[in-house]
Amino acid sequence: MAALTVWKFDSADGARSALDLLERLQKEELIRVNDAAVVTWPVGRKKPRTEQLHSMTGAGALGGSFWGLLFGLIFFVPLLGLAVGAAMGALSGSLSDVGIDDDFIRNVRDKVTPGTSALFVMTSNAVADKVLEQFRGTRAELVSTNLSNEQEARLREAFAETETA
Repeated sequence: MAALTVWKFDSADGARSALDLLERLQKEELIRVNDAAVVTWPVGRKKPRTEQLHSMTGAGALGGSFWGLLFGLIFFVPLLGLAVGAAMGALSGSLSDVGIDDDFIRNVRDKVTPGTSALFVMTSNAVADKVLEQFRGTRAELVSTNLSNEQEARLREAFAETETA
């Protein structure tokens, strides 16, 4: 079973710092990182900076279209107005089929604000108690949506077509 996890940090550079910890945990086989992205939002900026990371495992990455849609729904739709918001709302319906619902999007939107950062990670095979123990030292706040194997397969299928087109 895969999990889309969002770790929110109270500084604009906290998420980037957590990458080293995540890589170490993967080397210790406490978690498998399938794909990841970082959001940084310095104080004074109207919108955050988003960056997809290269897959840390090489296989199974979701790709830029997934992260672009997800970040658009979370951070940019409220800034774009009703017409674009309605179109993105239709697209977001397909994400709810794979375990990413309006509550998840709203929760992340409310928590990742100017002056913060977030690490978005698609993981599997996590030893949850060990990973959470290591992340407690970072003072990160955890927001996650668990995906079943079926939901993960549908998510990969939905975005594979966009990547090859």
